[in-house]
Amino acid sequence: MEHGGASTLRIRQVLLLFVLLGMSQAGSESGRFSVAEEMQSGSFVGNLAKELGLQMGELFSRGARVVSNDNKQRLQLDVNTGNLLLSEALDREELCGSTEPCVLHFQVLMKNPLQFLRIELQVRDINDHSPVFLEKEMLLEIPENSPVGAVFLLESAKDLDVGMNSIKNYTISPNSHFHVKMRVNPDNRKYPELVLDKALDYEEQSELSFILTALDGGSPPRSGTASVRVVVGDTNDNSPEFEQPFYEVRIPENSVLGSLVVTVSAWDLDSGKNGEISYTFSHASEEIRKTFEINQKSGEVSLTASLDFETIESYSVIIQATDGGGLFGKATVRIEVMDVNDNAPEVTVSSITSPIPENLPETVVMVFSIRDKDSGDNGMMICSIPEDLPFTLKSSVENYYTLETESPLDRESRAQYNITITVTDMGSPRLKTQHNITLLVSDVNDNAPAFTQTSYTLRVRENNSPALHIGSVSATDADAGANAQVTYSLLPPHDPHLPLASLVSINADNGHLFALRSLDYEALQAFEFGVGATDRGSPALSSQALVRVLVLDDNDNSPFVLYPLQNGSAPCTELVPRAAEAGYLVSKVVAVDGDSGQNAWLSYQLLKATEPGLFGVWAHNGEVRTARPPSERDAPKHRLLVLVKDNGEPPRSASVTLHVLLVDGFSQPYLPLPEAAAEQAQADPLTVYLVIALAAVSSLFLFSVLAFIAVRLCGRSRAASLGRCSVPEGHFPGHLVDVGGTGTLSQSHQYEVCLTGGTGTNEFKFLKPLIPNLAPHCPGKEIEENPTFHNSFGFNIQ
Repeated sequence: MEHGGASTLRIRQVLLLFVLLGMSQAGSESGRFSVAEEMQSGSFVGNLAKELGLQMGELFSRGARVVSNDNKQRLQLDVNTGNLLLSEALDREELCGSTEPCVLHFQVLMKNPLQFLRIELQVRDINDHSPVFLEKEMLLEIPENSPVGAVFLLESAKDLDVGMNSIKNYTISPNSHFHVKMRVNPDNRKYPELVLDKALDYEEQSELSFILTALDGGSPPRSGTASVRVVVGDTNDNSPEFEQPFYEVRIPENSVLGSLVVTVSAWDLDSGKNGEISYTFSHASEEIRKTFEINQKSGEVSLTASLDFETIESYSVIIQATDGGGLFGKATVRIEVMDVNDNAPEVTVSSITSPIPENLPETVVMVFSIRDKDSGDNGMMICSIPEDLPFTLKSSVENYYTLETESPLDRESRAQYNITITVTDMGSPRLKTQHNITLLVSDVNDNAPAFTQTSYTLRVRENNSPALHIGSVSATDADAGANAQVTYSLLPPHDPHLPLASLVSINADNGHLFALRSLDYEALQAFEFGVGATDRGSPALSSQALVRVLVLDDNDNSPFVLYPLQNGSAPCTELVPRAAEAGYLVSKVVAVDGDSGQNAWLSYQLLKATEPGLFGVWAHNGEVRTARPPSERDAPKHRLLVLVKDNGEPPRSASVTLHVLLVDGFSQPYLPLPEAAAEQAQADPLTVYLVIALAAVSSLFLFSVLAFIAVRLCGRSRAASLGRCSVPEGHFPGHLVDVGGTGTLSQSHQYEVCLTGGTGTNEFKFLKPLIPNLAPHCPGKEIEENPTFHNSFGFNIQ
């Protein structure tokens, strides 16, 4: 309760003080003082006694003191001198803010007698604050179409100072579009205004920046800055422009729906919505809007309906590009439709008669017309039906045709006809239309037999038995009934020399092939022929296949000895000097084998000799040589039996007998035949047999010809004293003869050859062919008169 009473008493005292102050001010005088802000504590303000007109010492005697309404002691009074001093530094902006003048009210309380005197202290401003922009960056959006002289208000700077120290001016950094001026409001507030000196162009420069500076009136002046960014607002001052005012495109009339026709493109220098372009058709007809579609954003024109050159050959489309502000530009697109052959001919049947009475004579079966919607070559037409039908087309008036029978039809032979009427235009590519009708008369044969293979390769061994089944061909026919029954036949060979009719035959019903005779590999190694398959339709259809027969070799030929000859005539005697050394070449067995491969590989063996151990035969080449030197005890005449064997399975062989005569005083070495001929004056004439095998092989057939040439060598002297070597006439024994006009042909030729030089020479001369029963002769004079031949036929006699 005591605490509460003390508080109440204090409140009452304060109220009383204010009442007294109010009463005293009513009639008291006031003093005025002035001081600059921010002066230090203790600074002199003024002399109160002098200002109030008081006597010296009166302030002390009357107990004077300074009080303020806010009870803050900002001033102190020296009652002895009457001087007013600052108790603290005063901040005008804190005390008064923007109020000017800044006046502080004080009371001087004198107790004896009680008196209140009013004094005022004006706090003078000093330039202690710089202008400050609340926003360090200002953003202005100014339309590009703003007129020159247009004014745009900027944010002002704040300066806590007042009077001359407050903001006096604004400036901006140099630029070509704006200057700044200051506007003073009725409330004396100053605002900067931006004035447009030069028209803005968004397309040229979309943004500008500069520095705004606020200057106060202090000395020296203080300043503050802020950056100003002017964003030029785009206005729709540019119309869209197309890349080209006229587009021309060509598009085939058969283009698929959705195909891109053309892409138009326009640009707008404006930005934002003003630069956004949309594409539309302008004043387009219903036909254009139905046929084409434009993408509003991309400008792509696409096809939405089928084109038809025959209906519309070209379109002229105006396309408008509109920006967001409503400005637009236009371009023209000319679309030329390219004619293509996209219309097949059409067949319209006017009348048809079915079934057709079989006993009717030539009659009209069908009347129809044709047309093609295309033009030019694309619209020209050819009408036809299959040629193998007993019907014909006849043209009547323009584009009208009649289908007529060529002769009376026979239902019993044919139950129905499926007729295809083909109408083809002359366009590129050509289009055709086929109209099928079925006339109940008979079946149509429209399938040819087809071989299971286009070519066949058959293998059987030679020496086959006649009528041997060597293989088969097979063909099928997709038709039915008689049209599917196939008949096989051999086709004439390409090579007229091939006796195909004597080689093979074919079963006409099942295609089985048979060899008509035994085949001989040595005569014919391979041959080809064609086989035809024909159905029984009407008309008949056929096809062909190639058959190749490869003949396999058997070991059916024994070796044939060419030298020495074994024909029953007087044998030739080989002369061997008794002075011969071991390995002396006595003779050479020459043999051939008509087979091939290993069946023709030959080996030689000495089976029997008059004097065993004196002679030997080399197995690989048939050379007969002395195994040891002859002695005086050896008989003069010797008989050697040589076996020639092939490598076939089973092997075949032949034997030959050689006669050898040991002679004294004969030192000339013997040269083997047929590599060279020995010229010896003492020796009997030798006959050289040359074998020439001529082979002619074609792609289908093989023929061989063996020609045997017998050459008689006659010495100039002693030709008659030692006997003669007879030359066989006719075919060589054991040689193959012609079989049925084909195979191996043999022919022999005999010539008389006389040596023209002496012993040791290698010159010989063909005198004349030997005629049977005509004795050879070696006239010396004739030899001398006739020129000699030196190696004229490739022989080298040593």
